[in-house]
Amino acid sequence: MTKQKIKVVISDLDGTLLNAHHKISEYTKTVFQELHNQNYLVIVATGRHHLDAMPLVESLGVPLYLVTSNGARIHSPTKELLFSVNMESDHVKSILSLDIDPEITTVLFRENVWQTNKHNEKLNSFQTELNYHPELVDFSTVEDLSAIKVFFTHEKHSKLLELRAQILEHHSDLFSHAFSLPICLEFMDKSVDKSVAIAKILEKENLIFEEAISFGDGFNDENMLKATGKGLVMGNAPDSLKNKLSHLEVILTNDNDGVAKHLHQEFLASSLLK
Repeated sequence: MTKQKIKVVISDLDGTLLNAHHKISEYTKTVFQELHNQNYLVIVATGRHHLDAMPLVESLGVPLYLVTSNGARIHSPTKELLFSVNMESDHVKSILSLDIDPEITTVLFRENVWQTNKHNEKLNSFQTELNYHPELVDFSTVEDLSAIKVFFTHEKHSKLLELRAQILEHHSDLFSHAFSLPICLEFMDKSVDKSVAIAKILEKENLIFEEAISFGDGFNDENMLKATGKGLVMGNAPDSLKNKLSHLEVILTNDNDGVAKHLHQEFLASSLLK
């Protein structure tokens, strides 16, 4: 891969473009605006819901493709919905009918709200502005459980590992899954993955993975990082991901503007960007 070959910049949001305060720095915005000026295609791929992610990426100030819910939705630079897929109600019900530890927070991503079995302040803190509203529900009373994705969160990673094993024991052929964070276990329709959604965008733009550079920090970024011409792992990524992708370069952390500094150094060093 050469610098001249790269035409596409792909980045995750949380733990990657966003700092610990869930904000995009002014420096990062400046770098991405210069990338746009130099005709790079920008794709942001996140586990967040599109209603939650859109205001965040708008602050970059550049047109971009937005992949959300780990690939279950694709929006164009003009916010047109290009692709969507949901989990079937019966499939979600088969998960929720399992004996899930009541300490675990369960969340269903619906089209306009996220439904949860309990209030979770840590989850609420991920939205600096409440664009995607929570709704407290008893899932046993909900008839239609079709969802964009279902995810579980708990401070103990070990509890989520046990839950993953429990779900996959019964339903390994129905879902794709990933840890977006060690404390967040997510399940989607089996066809859903960030890399699959990105492939659809690249095909639409007559581009290929070898012409893309990608950045991520979670296991939901793994296939994306492996597929692109160059994949970069964030310094704040869990050691388990760094070890699994040991052939990939590790860059600075999200709080140190790792994505922007790498892009500036590798692709914009000769520009007037300060």
